Amino acid sequence: MNFHIVSAVPELLESPLGHSIVKRAVKNELVSIHIHDLRNFGIGANKQIDDYQFGGGAGMVMMVEPLDKCISYIKDSFGDHPVAYMTPDGDRYTQSMANKLSLESGLIIICGHYKGIDQRVRDHLVDYEISIGDYVLSGGEIAASVLVDSISRLIPGVINDASSALTDSFQDDLLAPPVFTRPASYNNWEVPDILLSGHDAKILEWREQMALEHTKKRRPDLLK
Repeated sequence: MNFHIVSAVPELLESPLGHSIVKRAVKNELVSIHIHDLRNFGIGANKQIDDYQFGGGAGMVMMVEPLDKCISYIKDSFGDHPVAYMTPDGDRYTQSMANKLSLESGLIIICGHYKGIDQRVRDHLVDYEISIGDYVLSGGEIAASVLVDSISRLIPGVINDASSALTDSFQDDLLAPPVFTRPASYNNWEVPDILLSGHDAKILEWREQMALEHTKKRRPDLLK
C-alpha cells in the first residue's frame, strides 16, 4: 500500500507515523508513506498556497493551482491512485471504509487547512471526502494519520496475528467483547470462569454473546 500525503505542514506527520505498527510496516516494505510539501508547488517567489475567499468572509482558502500541480505530479510519478480529502463535512469514516480502502494499491490524501480547499478541487480531483468525526481540527494531518494507521493494520503481514484485526470492533458491525489477562483474580475481581475453561467452542460462543450485548448497550445503532 502506497500512501501519498499532501500537507502544508509536513512536520505534523512525523510523530504519529514514525512509531509502532506503522513504522514496522514501512520498515518491512509492506507500506510506503510519501509526504509531499504543498509549498513546493506554491505560486510565485513566496510559494503561495492560500488566498482570500471570493465574496468575502473570514479565513483563507487553499488554492486550486498548487493542489492540482501536486496531485498531478504524484499521479504522473507514482500511479493514478484515488484522492481522499480529510474534511469535517465528508462521509463519516468507518471500519468498512477502511476495509475498502485497504484494497487499493495506493491513496493520495489531502490535508486541509484554514477554511478548507477550493471547491473546484473537490469537484474535479477528489474521489473520497472523509470525516473522522463531527468536530473541527486545526489541520487534516491528524485525520490523515488516523486513515493511514487504520488502513495499514489491515494490510496482510502488518499485524503478526491476522485474526487480531478481524476481531476488532466494527469488523462485523459489532463492538469487541471484553478482554482479560493475568492475574485471574485481583482484589476479588474475578475473570469469568468460561475464559479459564479451555473449551474453545464455548469461549467463542461467550465472546459472540458478549459482543452482541456490548453493542446493544453502547451502540444499538450498529445493529440496525
